[in-house]
Amino acid sequence: MSNSEKVWFITGASTGFGKALTLNLLEHHYRVVATARNPQDIERYLTNETDVLVLPLDVTDKGQVEHAVKRTIEYFGQIDILVNNAGIGYFSSIEEADEQEVWKLFDVNFFGLANVTNEILPIMRNAQAGHILNISSVGGLVAFPGFGYYHASKFALEGYSEALYQEVGPLGINVTLIEPGDFTTDFAGRSAKENKRKIADYDETAGKNIRGLRQLSGHQPGNPTLAAEAMIKMTESSMAPPLRLLLGSDAYKHATEKNNAAQIAIETWKELTLTTDY
Repeated sequence: MSNSEKVWFITGASTGFGKALTLNLLEHHYRVVATARNPQDIERYLTNETDVLVLPLDVTDKGQVEHAVKRTIEYFGQIDILVNNAGIGYFSSIEEADEQEVWKLFDVNFFGLANVTNEILPIMRNAQAGHILNISSVGGLVAFPGFGYYHASKFALEGYSEALYQEVGPLGINVTLIEPGDFTTDFAGRSAKENKRKIADYDETAGKNIRGLRQLSGHQPGNPTLAAEAMIKMTESSMAPPLRLLLGSDAYKHATEKNNAAQIAIETWKELTLTTDY
């Protein structure tokens, strides 16, 4: 199948990685389904493209998910690559967090993604082909003070995706976790909500980290356009797609440090670890 024949289905396409991917894919002559809660935000940045279908989609609304997928099949007849990009951030220490905000975070970042995936998987199984790109974060591998519940939602996505990768691989379907570092998206700006309750004891840990990320907003090292190009190149490669694809020098640094530290800890406590078998 040529590139122009493939259909990409993207959630959260109004800004950030979703917008960058939509524009890059259309330049590469792919067919694109661009979805967002407010589709007008997508229509504003499009011009006269004909290979794009813009649809309203709140990933937490199963009815909307079903309708969007049905409309896509009616329009294009297939879905080859799913990009689960819709997501939100929430900045708070663990103790300060608002329970309703945490539920909302998981509804979008995890359960909403599962809604979309479950609706599209039967199409890919029937075709015995497909590729699912789950937009995670280096924060799905490494955690920092001030973002515990956001990390928890991404750690959950990592485990979900790793299991899915093994379940659908034999069926001809690929799964890749995209793990970006800091990019100039709206993540640290309007897309993330900060908890209002403040406990002074956490000011130099969670509070300091949250302030630092807010100040970084608009000055992050990562370029979303280049990230989109990297994702496209990965899907076009003759090599087998990876389970995980890190994006950005900071992501590489944090992931490497975490893996090295984990290996040292494993070996340090190996003797005690091996004492627990029958």
